[in-house]
Parts: sequence; C-alpha cells; structure tokens
Amino acid sequence: MKYSDIIRVALSIVFTGALLAVILWYLPVHSERYGLWVKIPLFLLYATAMVVAVALILKRFLLRQFTILFRLIEGGKFTGKELSVLSGEQDTLSDIRNKMAEWSRSKAMEIDHLKQMEKYRKEYLGNVSHELKTPIFNIQGYILTLLDGGMDDKTVNRLYLERSEKSINRMIQIVEDLESISRLESGELQLEYEPFDMLRLVEEVFELEEMTAKAAKIELQVEEKHAWVYADRKRIMEVMNNLIANTIKYGRKNGTTRVSFLEKDNLWWISVADNGIGIDDKDRTRIFERFYRCDKSRSREQGGTGLGLAIVKHIVEAHRQSITVQSELKKGSTFTFSLAKKSHNN
Repeated sequence: MKYSDIIRVALSIVFTGALLAVILWYLPVHSERYGLWVKIPLFLLYATAMVVAVALILKRFLLRQFTILFRLIEGGKFTGKELSVLSGEQDTLSDIRNKMAEWSRSKAMEIDHLKQMEKYRKEYLGNVSHELKTPIFNIQGYILTLLDGGMDDKTVNRLYLERSEKSINRMIQIVEDLESISRLESGELQLEYEPFDMLRLVEEVFELEEMTAKAAKIELQVEEKHAWVYADRKRIMEVMNNLIANTIKYGRKNGTTRVSFLEKDNLWWISVADNGIGIDDKDRTRIFERFYRCDKSRSREQGGTGLGLAIVKHIVEAHRQSITVQSELKKGSTFTFSLAKKSHNN
C-alpha cells in the first residue's frame, strides 16, 4: 500500500486554551484488497473509538476540575501530591452534583441563620436601649423637678428621691442580669455542683415569696416528695425564684402555683404550674429571649427586667439539661426542666 493510499487524520483536543491530547489515525482508501463493505465499517469503527476516547479524556479532565473547584469552594487546600491522587478518583458527575446541591443547601441555611441573628441583634440592641432609657429618663425628670424648687417641698423631695432610687436599682438589676447571661454563655461562670433536696429548696423559695403570694391571693403548693439532685444549688435557687415569681406576677386572684417532681431514669423533672393568664402560641417560642415580653404594659407594671426567663434557660442549659413550656391562653402555664439525680458517685 502506498503512502498516498492512506488518509491521515489528526484530532487535537483543546479545553479552556490547554492542549489535552493529539490523536492520529490512518485509514486506507485505495487498497484493492478492501472493498467498500470493509472500508465503511472500518471507518465507523475508527470514528466510534475516537469518540469514546475523547469522551473518556474529557470526562476525566472535567471531573478533576469540578472536584477541585468543589473542594476549593468548601475551603480545602491542595498540594501537588493530593492533585495527583485526585486525578485518579472515580467520582461521577451525579456524585458531584449531589455534593454541590448539599453544599448549596447548607450555605442557604447558614445565610438564613445569619439573617435571623442579625434581626435578633437589632431587636436586642433596641430592647437594651429601651429598658435602660426608661429609668434614665425617670431619674432625669425627678432630679430636674427637685432642682426647679422641689427640694424645698418636704412632701415632694423625699418621694422623688425614693423614686429615683427605684429607677437606679432597676438599672443595676438590668446590668447584673445581662452580666449573668454573658458569663453563662461564655462559660466564665463555673457551676458548683453539690447534692441537695429540691423539696427543701422549693420550700425556701415559698418562704421568700409568701408575702407577695398572699397579696396576690395565690396559694403556693408543692408535692411532698424528696427529689435529690446534683446541681449548683445557688443557681437552681435562682431558677426557681424566677419561675415562681412569674406565676405570682401573671397569676389570677385566688389562683394556685404548684411545684411537682417526676423521677425518670437518671433525671428528676421539676414542673412549676399555674392557672394564670397563660401564653399565646405566637409568644411561646420566644419567651426565653432576652427582654421579650408577652404583655409589655403589664410586664413593666409588675417590674422585672425582662431577662428572668433568659437567665433560667441559660442556667438550665449550663447544667446540660433542658427546659420546656406548655401553656394555654387564659388557662395557665407549666414550665418543666430536668436535673441530674444524685448518685452514689456524687
């Protein structure tokens, strides 16, 4: 066969400006030994082989590039050795598509979380500003009145000084509560674990709230069951103070506040229930937020900083436990949290 009897075909494979490969093949066309019935299938065979070869090379190259891109997007770093290993991976386009879809969903959730946190930050700053602004303006008004001549009026000067003191105490309480939450969140506040009886602790809280409860005509009840737990007694005392004080503030006249205990596995579940005004569904998921108030006007009339339940939640979670609330509007609420049982090891 003469050299002129052969068709020489060269195919260059170029992708993004880079030469990947050059493929040559030779097809005899004038040989008398081969008829068209041989030449045509042979040509088709060559063409099919070329298409398969090109497809495999492109697939390998593209998968390598997509995988590198995907991992770089994820924040990975590559060395020369890792790239050589990567070129031999058997990932498919569907695998990369699934990974990219999963990555996209996780980033979308992250963005939504950041937006929610930004909204929460703005609300939080607004609430802090509002809560501090109210007592500051009150103090300013009282002092200006005294400076304008109120000091000479004995019936006014003492009254306004006492009201100024109340506003100052409110500001101090807000700052102290914020500091407590900050220390709990940062882990700076170390818990001092010890075994103690929740029944006795609740009885102590009842003694502290007895006068307030009588004034509000609310009966305080506790289940006569010893519940020995292992926790920070001082902090749990703060939890119970907040929960029981709330049942009195938002209870109804001739109502009841009842504390009960349920033992389950290695935990004690403590419930604080009342038959007061209850919590609306739209407020229930937010009541543990800082400064969140279901009934803003009534909450401020009753006093408090709006941080009590936030502190409660942080203290319980610092013990690696949980707290939940069940409530029905105009029928009452039940707050339930868990604590570790006292064991032979503590």
